[in-house]
Amino acid sequence: MAGMADDIKCVLYSEDLIKDTVSVLAERINSDYRDKEPLLVGILKGSFVFMADLIRKIDLKCSVDFMIVSSYGSGRSSTGAVKINKDLSEDIEGRDVILIEDILDSGLTLSYLIKYLQVRKPASIKICTLLDKPARRATDITPDYSGIICPDEFIVGYGLDYSEKYRNLPYIGVLKPEAYT
Repeated sequence: MAGMADDIKCVLYSEDLIKDTVSVLAERINSDYRDKEPLLVGILKGSFVFMADLIRKIDLKCSVDFMIVSSYGSGRSSTGAVKINKDLSEDIEGRDVILIEDILDSGLTLSYLIKYLQVRKPASIKICTLLDKPARRATDITPDYSGIICPDEFIVGYGLDYSEKYRNLPYIGVLKPEAYT
């Protein structure tokens, strides 16, 4: 049986580049939130690898929570219909919230989430994404903390998946078309 690496056309972002990018993002958050205690909200499932590495680099008294949100189903592109499968466990009124996302693609999910969470009166809501794919943007949304601008390729690894597979690759690679067609 072929391994996962056989399905990768090329490695787009190496483990070292990802590690360096995570460090830079953490330094910016450390600086911006120096005297604050932000709530980091991971958008599952894709963000879990990135968020785990990021929080280990953040030197702040912060809290962590998660939301499970779906808008892709098992396909390759967002359906635009956002479903919240797990909401926050913590009250965010008056809190500084940082949404942690693996990739900002169409922006539909994050636009919906920001509106959804604003009703709860947080002090602020910011977006931190490892990858930003502006070519796919369908809404007027810009991340506050953006790691890497990525091309419009079908990518997997480091938490990103296709049909729940490839999340455990330590790098981010372009998936061969024959793996998803």
